[in-house]
Amino acid sequence: MNISDQVLYTRAFRLSLFTIVYNIAEGVVSMIMGYADETLVLFGFGADSFIEVLSGVGIAVMIIRIRNNPDSPPSRFEISALKITGTAFYMLAVALLAGIVVNTLQQRKPETTLWGIVISLVSIAVMTWLMLSKKRVGKALNSEPVLADASCTRICIYMSLVLLASSVIYEFTGFAYADAIGAAGLVYFSWSEGREAFEKAKGRISCSCGDNC
Repeated sequence: MNISDQVLYTRAFRLSLFTIVYNIAEGVVSMIMGYADETLVLFGFGADSFIEVLSGVGIAVMIIRIRNNPDSPPSRFEISALKITGTAFYMLAVALLAGIVVNTLQQRKPETTLWGIVISLVSIAVMTWLMLSKKRVGKALNSEPVLADASCTRICIYMSLVLLASSVIYEFTGFAYADAIGAAGLVYFSWSEGREAFEKAKGRISCSCGDNC
């Protein structure tokens, strides 16, 4: 491996570490504010951020592996990380669905969704930068795994847009079911990501998040 590739793999690894740290911070703030404001979609968004941390750890280990041996198969740790991540996504989807039912039956409404607007805007900006940065590195390395990770970051942007839309609608219109509809959007993406994680663990797909690498 030449020096240029080593620099690029180091950059990819640092981007994966930044993703982990950012998601931890985002998860803490989102869950605290989601609980305080009784907004299910923001609380669920925070929980998703912590699952992305698990995924990010697996990605960081993968980058180290392919840097040392680009043709090596996924390690047992990576496969276990995918299975744990997939299970966590499934659990989140079920929990959010139960929360939607309970909140709808009890007619619970968020006190405010202002924090949802702020957090989603920050997330969209950060995740867009991450996606573009990972894509540049992946193309420079001609690395399908790095490009696949960049594609997965796009899903985080979609989830942020769901949070933004539901938060804006409720904050400015008071539409009673905006929070529940937003949470339903997170259910869809969480279930999809869970299924995809298990497919990757079984080796059925090498590129994730619906894109051809």
